Amino acid sequence: MPQAVAGPEIERLIQLLARMPGLGPRSARRAALQLIKRRDTLLGPLADAMRVAAERIVVCSSCGNVDTSEPCTICRDAERDPTTLVVVEDVSDLWALERSGAVKARYHVLGGVLSALDGVRPEHLNLASLVERAADPVVTEVILALNATVDGQTTAHYVTESIRHCDVKVTRLAHGVPVGGELDYLDEGTLTAAIRSRTAF
Repeated sequence: MPQAVAGPEIERLIQLLARMPGLGPRSARRAALQLIKRRDTLLGPLADAMRVAAERIVVCSSCGNVDTSEPCTICRDAERDPTTLVVVEDVSDLWALERSGAVKARYHVLGGVLSALDGVRPEHLNLASLVERAADPVVTEVILALNATVDGQTTAHYVTESIRHCDVKVTRLAHGVPVGGELDYLDEGTLTAAIRSRTAF
């Protein structure tokens, strides 16, 4: 075990930072040091922002997004297309789609994907309310914006079966060559998906 180089409070800060995705012990130490060096302009305001967020953040009961209001900002947006429902695995996927500005619809966050290996079954996901929302006569299309992984595709098939009785068109994101991508650098799975999903030119 490496010897502690600072007091328990600083070591705890480093350990908590190291739990963040993309931050290992070394990166966490650097981040902690920057926070400590900039106590007044960064550490204090960050601690306040985190405290306020912890007190006010809620999960939207309608779509599963996280926000500080219920329902969330997206669900309250009257300019969104109510006929289209975009199904995503996680809030991070919702945020990614919003950053792209490609769609101005409503969302539904599943909260994960089906995975026999990880023991994630249908009852662990936000599926019941999705079926309920898809059955709304206003909804005409459900877009499955799930990751192109085995678990993502398994979940997409399960969702499709679950809402088959609803009068909606079910579509999914196109798979294949990314914009700006070069064929030589793509894996076989991506190339296969691109060939199978080819369109008229």
